[in-house]
Amino acid sequence: MRLVKAVLVIASCMLLLGLCALAGTKSMGVADRYQVTFDEKVLVAGTQLPAGDYEIRHVMEGPNHIMVFRQMGVSNPIQVRAKCTLVALSAKAPENHKVYALNSSNEKILKEITFKGDRASHVF
Repeated sequence: MRLVKAVLVIASCMLLLGLCALAGTKSMGVADRYQVTFDEKVLVAGTQLPAGDYEIRHVMEGPNHIMVFRQMGVSNPIQVRAKCTLVALSAKAPENHKVYALNSSNEKILKEITFKGDRASHVF
């Protein structure tokens, strides 16, 4: 009987730890995949992306949050990896929002992106 109880406690703990590990970014209320359109060229992680449509995947590499931008609708797509930080929002984002900065060459640099329905913003 003690063996059965011990096995149940261990199994419950393992299940709980597994669920916590899976929660990861889900606890911040962000999706794994997004689509975004840039109306003009923009710098992301030091790489200039041409205007157009992009699929973005949010992936984890250990404790690091990485956004992978992949150009859509072209035969030789550009792909860029950008490390980001999740910043919690007080409520779900009501709309998509992008924040840019300008460098000395007057080029747009993507600094932050928020997607409708997410509970966190991605800051680069």
